[in-house]
Amino acid sequence: MDVKQLRALLAIAETGSVTRAAELLHIVQPAVSRQLRLLEEDVGTPLFERGRRGMDLTEAGRILANHARRALHELDQAKAEIAPSPDVVSGSVTIGLLPSTSDLLAASLVIHLRELYPRLTVNISVGFGGYLQQWLEDGEVDLALMYEPKPSALLETAPLVDETLYVLGLPDKDLSLQGELALSAVAELPLVLPALPHGVRSLLDRACSLADLHLNVIAETNAMNVQKSLVQSGIGYTILPGVAVFDDVAAGRFAAAPISKQAVHRKIVLAQALTRRSSIAVRCAATELRALIKRKLEQGAWPGATWLDD
Repeated sequence: MDVKQLRALLAIAETGSVTRAAELLHIVQPAVSRQLRLLEEDVGTPLFERGRRGMDLTEAGRILANHARRALHELDQAKAEIAPSPDVVSGSVTIGLLPSTSDLLAASLVIHLRELYPRLTVNISVGFGGYLQQWLEDGEVDLALMYEPKPSALLETAPLVDETLYVLGLPDKDLSLQGELALSAVAELPLVLPALPHGVRSLLDRACSLADLHLNVIAETNAMNVQKSLVQSGIGYTILPGVAVFDDVAAGRFAAAPISKQAVHRKIVLAQALTRRSSIAVRCAATELRALIKRKLEQGAWPGATWLDD
């Protein structure tokens, strides 16, 4: 039993197909089939059975897949704790950031990584959570910050930040940073929101569904600057995390009020693909990104957020 076999197991479990697993792992299909066959010979029992939707894990397969995720996580964690010398960290790493976090993190992260590892090339990709998850699974980014993603056997996630969400309106609206709003009050407001499958919209829709409420959405846009522009035009309100609104509130351009965290809040996680070997460059970038976020919170530069990874 080796790491390649465990990654093949998880890829087949997620995709339900040896063919799609091979595409995901960027290797030929016979290699995946061989790794599965060797793994089944090693444990002495079938790990998959044919179902209506493709290959389904057997009970033995489910047990092994759960242990495989933990084993791969522990291996990556051990490698992350072994600090390499700067001169051996080279190549490139692509980091995915959410639009609401990119202004706060991108420049500091690139500068810090370049100072620590001069031979490392850092690429930043910015996108919404659904796109980041797809890019991560497709190998277009090496690690990414995202809202809690939909469950996937292909991803390893570590919760980092819990964020309060804020209603943003014009300065003359009855909004205060000290005045928490119930979800029922938020649902009655004329709202400018991103469309599904945007993470914040999904959170709000799920919370309203559980509370038997309906959002009053009057316009949809997936561009944060357009959300703010439409609010500034006076047609309604929008909902954003604190990191995206506090400068505007301090400058007097908008007013804001927090939504009750009992009703809705979002967690940001650091995600990596379990199906790919984590390079030294990726592990170093992940360590520094985690440390940078913690420093930003300690400095008060990320309003409305609390650190989770301790």
